[in-house]
Amino acid sequence: MEEESPVFHPRAHAQTSPDKAACIFADATAGQPPVLTYAALEAAANQGAQALRRLGLARGDVIAVMLHNTAEVFTIGWAAERSGLYLTSISTRLSPADAAYIVADSGAKLLVVADALAPLAAQVARLLAAQGTAVTVLLTGAGGNGLPGWAPLAAAMPDAPVGDESPGTDMLYSSGTTGRPKGVKPALPDGALGDPTPLVNMGQALYGMAADTVYLSTSPLYHAAPLRWAMTIHRLGGTVVVMDKFDALAALALVERWRVTHGTWVPTHFVRLLKLDPAQRAQPDLSSLRAAIHAGAPCPVAVKQAMIDWWGPIVHEYYSGTETCGITALSAAEWLSHPGSVGRAVLGEVHILDDDGHELPIGTPGNVYFANGPAFAYHNDPAKTAAALSPQGWATLGDIGYLDADGFLYLTDRKHFMIISGGVNIYPQEIENLLIGHDAVADVAVVGAPDADLGEVAVAVIQPAPGVVADDALAASITAFARAGLGAIKTPKRILFRDTLPREPTGKLMKASLIAELRAAAPPNPR
Repeated sequence: MEEESPVFHPRAHAQTSPDKAACIFADATAGQPPVLTYAALEAAANQGAQALRRLGLARGDVIAVMLHNTAEVFTIGWAAERSGLYLTSISTRLSPADAAYIVADSGAKLLVVADALAPLAAQVARLLAAQGTAVTVLLTGAGGNGLPGWAPLAAAMPDAPVGDESPGTDMLYSSGTTGRPKGVKPALPDGALGDPTPLVNMGQALYGMAADTVYLSTSPLYHAAPLRWAMTIHRLGGTVVVMDKFDALAALALVERWRVTHGTWVPTHFVRLLKLDPAQRAQPDLSSLRAAIHAGAPCPVAVKQAMIDWWGPIVHEYYSGTETCGITALSAAEWLSHPGSVGRAVLGEVHILDDDGHELPIGTPGNVYFANGPAFAYHNDPAKTAAALSPQGWATLGDIGYLDADGFLYLTDRKHFMIISGGVNIYPQEIENLLIGHDAVADVAVVGAPDADLGEVAVAVIQPAPGVVADDALAASITAFARAGLGAIKTPKRILFRDTLPREPTGKLMKASLIAELRAAAPPNPR
């Protein structure tokens, strides 16, 4: 009797719907097929698994990749998943030194890099060799820059499954906004390839994800959430529409063209969508959308309200991190009755603690911890792991927030971005959430700058809207806007202007460079 195919796995859908699109690449260039069917994905993943075994990788080993949003993300990703490997996906925007650090720290035996990044791959290979790290480095195509290629190796392999399949998982690194990226290496899954994952359960229960889902992936797939959600859609048998990079108008057009039902977004995407001309916003047919899921950062109340007014009560939110030590979530209806919240716990239990590990009362901001969530540890860094745990053994992602009487969590900021000015705690996120509503502001970051009198003061770094002149009059207007909305204490003491702000493609604000710039420019404290 033929063995039954796993339910939550692309192999099952390759057997039942071989010609169905697993992926549609909206920005495919010449030589790149715009559609990857489930049959093609299954064959390529099996060949990839055979190639990984040929290269000597066994269960528990690590494969690292540096890829753009192309088919290799999934063909290699699913090859690793069925081979019992850890997949470490590395940002294509890193320096050679930072990429080499992650490869070495992860213990990867193989690194596969996009052809377009061949010079970077060669530099990384040299750095790894110089430090004595034994890693095979391949390019995705035929090879070049002194490096062999993955494509001919995989193409020469049979497209049958390897004989020792077992489920793997990812080993991803935090974005490193406060230092070196931190790797999170969970235990490998037990059981069968097609067993449901936590995201499969969450996607079905909260968002109605299923085989008829058409999912718009708006961010780089080397990040945790985009990669995990896209592969979850493959487990369910849906179709992933992949954007190479986010563009507000293009995203709306893709929703209409492919009748997108689900998508994941970050607040920065919403801000850019809302700043489109009203006629541009009104033109596309968005009626197919059933769930717009956002995470990555708390969303300003005015922005989320505007999105719900536009798209209807389909805007869902969740809060988690690469560590996945806990998750909160809430629907649009729940948010409307608890505006500003990031939801109630759906994985783990939320506790708010002071710096000594004592529980704080309802409504009092403190350190956000998850109890009874999945255990995690930062790879090769017991000190950082210990710093993320409370005396009770609960885990934190480093955020400050509070709970209301109904158990809904509200985030106020990242702990390391909090400004202490004259003994007063100032949360940059609160100021940013207000200032992004100013008509002349396209983007904003609020950071602390050294001050001889107050210790620190809040400084707003502003990217003006297109066509807006950055001058003293604009600075005065923004200052008055902040004072009216927040009061004098929270109003930034200085307004600086920049052409653009440093953001990752996911929308995450990279404040470290701004903070370093302001600290370097500060006069020395008198002694």
